[in-house]
Amino acid sequence: MSKQARRNKYQPRKAIPLEQGKTQHEDGMEYGRMLTAPEVAAYRVIGATQPKHLADEIDVPGLLATLRDHAKAVSSGDLSRVEASLTNQADALQSLFVGLTERSLRQEYHAHVESFLRLALKAQSQCRATLETLVNIKNPPLVYAHQANVTTGPQQVNNGAWPNRVRETEMSQTQLSGVTNVLPPHRRASCAAGRNDSPLETVDTFNGSPNARG
Repeated sequence: MSKQARRNKYQPRKAIPLEQGKTQHEDGMEYGRMLTAPEVAAYRVIGATQPKHLADEIDVPGLLATLRDHAKAVSSGDLSRVEASLTNQADALQSLFVGLTERSLRQEYHAHVESFLRLALKAQSQCRATLETLVNIKNPPLVYAHQANVTTGPQQVNNGAWPNRVRETEMSQTQLSGVTNVLPPHRRASCAAGRNDSPLETVDTFNGSPNARG
């Protein structure tokens, strides 16, 4: 089939494909997903910015599939198209800067010269920003992270975890003892203390006041 024959056979589709649901609610949800889909938003802008002879040739389902493929490539880590887009945008902005600069120099009135030159410098600034973005994608800047030192004692705590553990331990000990803020008596220690206590001495009264014999 010749190129002209394929050209004559090409009939661009203009309808956005929608999956038919079982209920009216499902149809409404599908239509809502279509309106909010990122590839549909991009398609609307692309179609609105194209000249009529190109917009008429857009195959809507094919363009939407292409836009989805672009997004999937970026999600999988393939940035080749992103780099190509930034490079081409920088070239276009550079061309715009040159054209506006030349046009400003052809003006006779100072106000016109200043107006075109201001636009030219804006294009130059955007070109520089685009190139910087491209360089950062190709060579990401290094990020140095400072880590807190938590080995010098309990005063330096990471995210407050150490005090929480202390409180949890104290609560566990209190719950095990069954008494709030009181430690249970130690039977062995009580017996030892009873055996080692010295006997009480007799108390006499001396001049009306109690006094212990020495």
